[in-house]
Amino acid sequence: MQHILEELERRRALARAGGGERRIASQHAKGKLTARERIDLLLDEGSFEEFDMFVEHRSHDFGMEAQRVPGDGVVTGWGTINGRLTYVFSKDFTVFGGSLSKAHAEKIVKVQEMAMRNGAPIIGLFDAGGARIQEGVDSLAGYADIFLQNVLASGVVPQISVIMGPCAGGDVYSPAITDFIFMVKDTAYMYVTGPDVVKTVINEDVSHEELGGYRVHALKSGVSDGAFDNDLEALTQVRRLIDFLPLNNRDPAPVRESFDDPDRNEHSLDTLVPANPNKPYDMKELILKVVDEADFFEISADYAKNIICGFARMDGQSVGIVANQPQVLAGVLDIDASRKAARFVRFCDAFGIPLLTFVDVPGFMPGTKQEQGGLIKHGAKLLFAFAEATVPKVTLITRKAYGGAFDVMSSKNIRGDLNYAWPTAEIAVMGPKQAVEIIFRADIGDPTRLAAREAEYKAHFANPFVAASHGYIDDVIMPHGTRRRIIRALASLKSKTLSNPWKKHDNIPL
Repeated sequence: MQHILEELERRRALARAGGGERRIASQHAKGKLTARERIDLLLDEGSFEEFDMFVEHRSHDFGMEAQRVPGDGVVTGWGTINGRLTYVFSKDFTVFGGSLSKAHAEKIVKVQEMAMRNGAPIIGLFDAGGARIQEGVDSLAGYADIFLQNVLASGVVPQISVIMGPCAGGDVYSPAITDFIFMVKDTAYMYVTGPDVVKTVINEDVSHEELGGYRVHALKSGVSDGAFDNDLEALTQVRRLIDFLPLNNRDPAPVRESFDDPDRNEHSLDTLVPANPNKPYDMKELILKVVDEADFFEISADYAKNIICGFARMDGQSVGIVANQPQVLAGVLDIDASRKAARFVRFCDAFGIPLLTFVDVPGFMPGTKQEQGGLIKHGAKLLFAFAEATVPKVTLITRKAYGGAFDVMSSKNIRGDLNYAWPTAEIAVMGPKQAVEIIFRADIGDPTRLAAREAEYKAHFANPFVAASHGYIDDVIMPHGTRRRIIRALASLKSKTLSNPWKKHDNIPL
């Protein structure tokens, strides 16, 4: 019996060694942790249970029969994050560059299926060179098997991808389907075709970083939902994110004990909005001052900064926050902001997370670039997302709510449950100056008369009371009491029931 136990330990040690000491040293020299070190940091200490440690590829082409490493370039299994069940796979760059074989894909599919059956999130840690060329179509079929599971799991269990090294070719489409993608700065990059192919096909010289680094995807393309300085920070932040989310679409999000008084008044909010309606202020200040203990996990903080999305808690309950940011482009809705917010709203609705919307929006971004880029369709995505959402929805207008953007930002008419406004709110078709120049076009040559018309328009619309008198606003509240009113609103909506008409699925304007 002893020799069998010794053989088991020998085989386990071989599998844990991955590609060997030299390749592990090379990984560390690049500032990267190994696949197993990453799992140890992500999951609660001692909680990881590994699957398929001894799986090897089955290829016999191009000399591969002489190159077999237990585990075949990916570590899979389950553990816990703050005591809650989580499935994980971690690509091992030290083994065949983390490239995907049929056996490698089967390991990933197994944990994807288990996550679905057992109703738990799945986290993928990516550090790989793409398909294993020696396996040809088998590796491509393996990718498709993974993609299918990603699609089936969408909206059922949270799926998070962390790009911690190369992620190229077929590897990029699994993260693209998942709910959130995070990258590690300077070591991670994503692209469909690499610099060599780009050079060959279109004769363009470009580096890995210029083609698919975090500056491309977290700042410009919006593919990534955030970037972190190193592996440790990335994994720590993913643990933090998971703590806001339910395990699946049938479970509620975890409620955490809060030491922040739900009745706390914040008198500094009474002076947050400047007297000058054209002067910006920081909407994040409002968010941090009303949520529990100023704890806010922002999504895509460096992309489409004119809108803010993220998770927080109100009296211990997880909420998704969408807010216009007056400091950036006056908080206007453009293509990127609409796409960013629409995807976030749909995630929250899929997983039963209430939505809290802070509104200060002058309208949609004008101009040929936006119109030619499809602003109509992209803006409709956000409208569609808010309108179809059946979770509790609480909206607060702090200042401007102009034009169609008023409708889009979770207004009463698209099933916002409770809609509040501060006394500083202005709800109108457009700003006073633009409005009077259209209504009183004949007075444009008379500045005195035009100024009087503008003052008249402001007196009528530069307040929330007309909208409140028509029932579009449920109450005008004092800014300092915002936290208490929102918490009470969310409490009143805990038993909300609302369903959409039966359909196979909707047809959101993509």
